[in-house]
Amino acid sequence: MTKETITGAEALMRSLENEGVTTLFGYPGGSIMPVYDALYDHTRTLNHILVRHEQGAVHAAQGYARVSGRVGCAIVTSGPGATNTITGIADAMIDSTPMVVICGQVGTAMLGTDAFQEVDVVNVTSPITKWSYQIRRAEDVAWAVSRAFYIAKSGRPGPVVLDFAKNAQTGKVEFQPAKVDFIRSYDPTPQPTAESIEQAVELINKSERPLVLVGQGVELGNARDELCTFIEKINAPAGCTFLGMSALPTDHPLNVGRLGMHGNYAPNVMTNKCDLLIAVGMRFDDRVTGNLNTYAKQAKVIHLDIDPSEFNKNVKVDVAVLGDCKQTLAAITEKVGNACHKEWIEGFKPYAEMEYTKVIDKAIHPKKGPILMAEVINKVTEATNNEGVLVTDVGQNQMFGCRYFKFTKGRSVVTSGGCGTMGFGLPAAIGATFGAPERTICLFVGDGGLQMTIQELGTIMEQKAPVKIILLNNNFLGNVRQWQEMFFNHRYSFTPMMNPDYELISKAYDIPCETVVERENLDAAIQRMLSTDGPYLLQCAVLEEDNILPMTPPGANVDEMLLEIK
Repeated sequence: MTKETITGAEALMRSLENEGVTTLFGYPGGSIMPVYDALYDHTRTLNHILVRHEQGAVHAAQGYARVSGRVGCAIVTSGPGATNTITGIADAMIDSTPMVVICGQVGTAMLGTDAFQEVDVVNVTSPITKWSYQIRRAEDVAWAVSRAFYIAKSGRPGPVVLDFAKNAQTGKVEFQPAKVDFIRSYDPTPQPTAESIEQAVELINKSERPLVLVGQGVELGNARDELCTFIEKINAPAGCTFLGMSALPTDHPLNVGRLGMHGNYAPNVMTNKCDLLIAVGMRFDDRVTGNLNTYAKQAKVIHLDIDPSEFNKNVKVDVAVLGDCKQTLAAITEKVGNACHKEWIEGFKPYAEMEYTKVIDKAIHPKKGPILMAEVINKVTEATNNEGVLVTDVGQNQMFGCRYFKFTKGRSVVTSGGCGTMGFGLPAAIGATFGAPERTICLFVGDGGLQMTIQELGTIMEQKAPVKIILLNNNFLGNVRQWQEMFFNHRYSFTPMMNPDYELISKAYDIPCETVVERENLDAAIQRMLSTDGPYLLQCAVLEEDNILPMTPPGANVDEMLLEIK
């Protein structure tokens, strides 16, 4: 039987369809034009979203992946098209987001000649990807695509780059689908040892003051149910990392709040009082640990992770349990005894009450003065019945959003954690609307971050993507301004922002918009936003010098949180 002969570009389309891809984010250009020509005949199966900048394509692919659990996919041209994706690729790598980025490239005969829009993409991206590969022949397309998706989604997820030479796009191949599900020396699903499980069980059974640290690995491993069963059996309080917040319902009785620099007071203080830390799918980031020299030195440490490179990287562990946390949590839960740590859990309450009185109550129930960021976020999450998806940009909008948004469902947090990428929020929210079209996507963004990728309002206009944009406008680069206030003697060096008229801009993009200045108008405005089909921009004029508290100062001990600025 004669196989069909097609171009490498057409082989890419069919290979993407074989991987179950339905949504692509991209921007055409000279070196990727044969692929876009092939895409012209596949628009019934491959929904291509034309972004307004290549950075928007990768962030949108990230947002899509984070809420859907599928691999995000972006297509761009060579040279500046490829280099414009670098920020998003690095962001996806550190936040373990599965993504495949396909870049055009000049023909192989021109490689190394400094041809028009030639950049050595493979060497540029190798340090920030799980795999970066140049496709030089049409015959390699099916294999490379299958391998790319397998690597991106297996084990600890991450980004993969395929650098697609133009001659490989136009060359002919007798197409046959490929299925890569094994790579020699690559073990994405290591099996836990019986010894590590037994050692973990022994430490847990002996513990009187255990504290569970919940990371994004729980979400990535689809282990939310296993986590709940585990913490309920051992009756241990649990604190969540930035990206792990929706892995545990906010109202779960054992959820004691968020860890880290701007987390909750109780779990941070009690970190240095527990006798056992059980870290699940997290990497002991410096924003979680504070000063490593004093971090939980009194405690034994159990670390569950699928990536062995995380063990002992920042925090020395007593028991390393390598494997998929869906499997390892279940294995440990089966063997541990039921426990009661009532007195230990009660010890969190005075710190929680202190934080509520000194910080939270004042932030969400202000009596007078300008609108506060926390009250806006609190009202929005309540108006969605705590079922919305939180998307943030980076800055105070992010810190307030992650503190005051509440979660009842998994895969509900889309934020730039490890990289802290300003400009992430708007395109990521667009991607999230395609990854979870049945959910309400709430984007909290500052006036600084919005202007970094504001051109993606054009994508929203064209796609009518139903992003609910809540612009927290304080006319400052707020997070930097807070640090300048606290540590640089109020010297606000280049943090005040001169802003455009966002209502006029929104109108130009045919996006409904309103501005709220007075507190008494906020509730009704939120309801109008949520009841409007399609996108909406709600601009809230908030207190200019609002500060996000509590805060562990940089370099301080994790339990040295400030509840107020004096």
